[in-house]
Amino acid sequence: MSFAVHHAKSVDDALALAARYRETGRFLAGGTDLIIQMQRGRIEPEHLIDLSPIASLHGIREEEDGFVIGALTTHKDIERYPGFRGALHGLVEAARVVGGHQIRNVGTIGGNVVNASPAADLVPVLLALNAEAVLLGAAGERRMPLAQFLTGPGLTRRRAEELLISIRLPRLPPGSATAFLKAGRRKAMEISVVCVAARLTLQDRRISTAALALGAVGPTGLRAGAAERFLEGRTAEPAVLAEAGRLAADAAMPVGDVRASAEHRRQIVPALIERALERCLERIEAAL
Repeated sequence: MSFAVHHAKSVDDALALAARYRETGRFLAGGTDLIIQMQRGRIEPEHLIDLSPIASLHGIREEEDGFVIGALTTHKDIERYPGFRGALHGLVEAARVVGGHQIRNVGTIGGNVVNASPAADLVPVLLALNAEAVLLGAAGERRMPLAQFLTGPGLTRRRAEELLISIRLPRLPPGSATAFLKAGRRKAMEISVVCVAARLTLQDRRISTAALALGAVGPTGLRAGAAERFLEGRTAEPAVLAEAGRLAADAAMPVGDVRASAEHRRQIVPALIERALERCLERIEAAL
């Protein structure tokens, strides 16, 4: 395995290098997935474009209408960010279970999203939050909902000449909470068998908005639209939460693999959704 490493000094420099090396080049963020793919012979780039020196791609910025997370922000950065300890705590919960400490110290949100694994832990929370992917290329900047950006296992709508520069999250209204839950064969450093994220906003003790997202049960992370529509306008009673879990399982499109059968995955979804919704309600009540 032989390749050259180019240390990009800026986003413009990275894009110029990508245009020069085209299909023989790959962007390098944290490298926690890319290097493994190279070691296994799945990809054989001749040029790696190291993005780590680009300061503008690191860190989290708060704006009036939400948050901008630079593509090179690590899982550990997300886990520790004070602004995510309230209504966005589900994002912290997802970041905390990505691999071990070593992986979270170097793995990035941009790499996690662009890798487009159906079992990516951060993706369900980002989908539940209506996150946007921000891309930059020679033609300029463009944004798209993350739900449109992800198209299949390892596949996205990123053009070859584009770089994912950030993920944008809207600010949640008062009375909101998020939660993330993951089922694996063991508690730590395990790829999800199923993972789920929930977002709720309560108004006058009724659910005004709801978002439910599933991971590892389809070709990409996905939203459970029928379950969301069922919840909205209803009182958050146990029977309502249980029915939302059942409807969410209907949205799942799992396949079997060495970690779990398709049927086992589908059976896990209702309980995880119900627990995630309960956790959202507990957090909203605690914040009152």
